[in-house]
Amino acid sequence: MSDEVADGFVRLRLDVSYDGRDFSGWAKQASGRRTVQGEIEDALRTVTRSGDVTYDLTVAGRTDSGVHARGQVAHVDLPSEVWGEHREKLLKRLAGRLPKDVRVWSVAEAPGGFNARFSAIWRRYAYRVTDHPGGVDPLLRGHVLWHDWPLDVDAMNAAAGALLGEHDFAAYCKKREGATTIRTLQELSLVRGEDGVVTATVRADAFCHNMVRSLIGALLFVGDGHRPSDWPGKVLAAGVRDSAVHVVRPHGLTLEEVGYPADELLAARNLEARNKRTLPGAGCC
Repeated sequence: MSDEVADGFVRLRLDVSYDGRDFSGWAKQASGRRTVQGEIEDALRTVTRSGDVTYDLTVAGRTDSGVHARGQVAHVDLPSEVWGEHREKLLKRLAGRLPKDVRVWSVAEAPGGFNARFSAIWRRYAYRVTDHPGGVDPLLRGHVLWHDWPLDVDAMNAAAGALLGEHDFAAYCKKREGATTIRTLQELSLVRGEDGVVTATVRADAFCHNMVRSLIGALLFVGDGHRPSDWPGKVLAAGVRDSAVHVVRPHGLTLEEVGYPADELLAARNLEARNKRTLPGAGCC
């Protein structure tokens, strides 16, 4: 599948952050609900004086309703003359036009072969939870989940080890027609900070729908003693959704960073990521 930029256009990389609590996710919707993509595209159309023309954004990872982002990446293809006219003041004008809960931190010409979604080699999320008996610090309530049971972080880390590597994560994903659930989970670790907040770092080449929040839901059941440490791994091996795996609330989740290869490898990664994945030894049919 070709991803060449059309003649007369230039591809731009945008680095974005947002507080997801008042958004219905990243992707714009026919229902007209407020989305991050919709806000940025509207602002871009306004500041470039493009009339009824909308320049569509492609994003590294579509976040769900209520999920935050600190290091989201998107790209957009603009006509060269539009970019040439607005490049010097585009960032500042976007800052003046966008609502306060979404920011574009940089706009720059992307290297050849760059695709915000398909060129990425990993996405890193953080999920934050506290088990403090008094609840969540009011200043953090929009970004930290309260879990009303004491958590054993060592037990959660022991359980996480069985989930690392390349697997079919069907047991932890909301299935989408025609989409694979094979992913490579590169990191899943939890640390309790001095403030008592437990931060889970979750990094993978890509994520399927609800995967991070389902993994955290399983680990919380281990951490509070409702399940043994080997239970999340058994759920993974079973390959089917387990009703005991809860999809935790979205507000504790933040997309922290998206990783890309060196510029000369972007195009190859772009093509590789479009191939439908199978596990080693799996049949073709």
